[in-house]
Amino acid sequence: MTTLTDLAGWLAQELAGDEVKAVVEVVAGACARISKVVASGAILGNLGAAGVVNVQDEEQKKLDIITNDILRDALNGCPLVAGLASEELEVIETTGAVGGFLVTFDPLDGSSNIDVNVSVGTIFSVLPAPAGVAPSEADFLLPGRRQVAAGYAVYGPQTMLVLTLSQGVAAFTLDADGTWLLTHQTVAIPADTAEFAINMSNQRHWAEPVRRYIDGCLQGKAGPRGKNFNMRWVASMVADVHRILMRGGIFLYPWDAREPDKPGKLRLLYEANPMSLIVERAGGKSTLDGMAAILDVQPTKLHQRVPVVLGSANEVDQVGAA
Repeated sequence: MTTLTDLAGWLAQELAGDEVKAVVEVVAGACARISKVVASGAILGNLGAAGVVNVQDEEQKKLDIITNDILRDALNGCPLVAGLASEELEVIETTGAVGGFLVTFDPLDGSSNIDVNVSVGTIFSVLPAPAGVAPSEADFLLPGRRQVAAGYAVYGPQTMLVLTLSQGVAAFTLDADGTWLLTHQTVAIPADTAEFAINMSNQRHWAEPVRRYIDGCLQGKAGPRGKNFNMRWVASMVADVHRILMRGGIFLYPWDAREPDKPGKLRLLYEANPMSLIVERAGGKSTLDGMAAILDVQPTKLHQRVPVVLGSANEVDQVGAA
């Protein structure tokens, strides 16, 4: 039986600095604890709504609050973290430390699925903190290319942790003893695919280029693409992106006309930027519309939303050409 490298062993060989590695280990430890809490949700009575609405004007689940607190406590206890921002919090929090790093996170992505036992996850991003002063909100508003690390955990049939630090993408599986073991040393997204993920119920609201692209996929071999496509949609970004990292595909969460003044639905700092860094490092593309790279967007506010088109590079290009 092959002996698998654990997270600590992998980090020891990683080219990133020791301090960012230490922050990633703190987040990984929090994700291991979250995995247990999510798995025991029904047993501990933690399923269902919490009866409050968050800053995103969304009804919070009990597990949204619990998982958010787990990450807050872990990061506040790390002397290398100067500040944090969460999808569940209205404003940033500072830790009292100066310098080091800032961490943004979505503590439980896809939490609307938790009550029906469908995969959910945690997404996080590590950014450089300003030197010599306590961070302000403006210090979090960095383009995605300034990230020094990003990752996510997916709580499914197995709990997995996907990371990118200095280069490349690696994936770890949580064993029964709570240790992260390296099971996918080099994650690579194939350039071509015949799978797309989008919420088809919103088709009538899409902009014309997205509608043309999906119409071409739906026409199969007889259509302009000359091949048959399958559709997948979990309604959990972590689960949909994880599938793409493992076997290819394209994920679209585009602008639509239901709320025309909103550019998109997904949060730039907590979801789109960390996932985009992972996808690009794995050889895919992550864009607003099939053309403009998400990692080049200059954030203007903490809870900014954007449209997202990401996945297999050649298929993302097809959206841009539609």
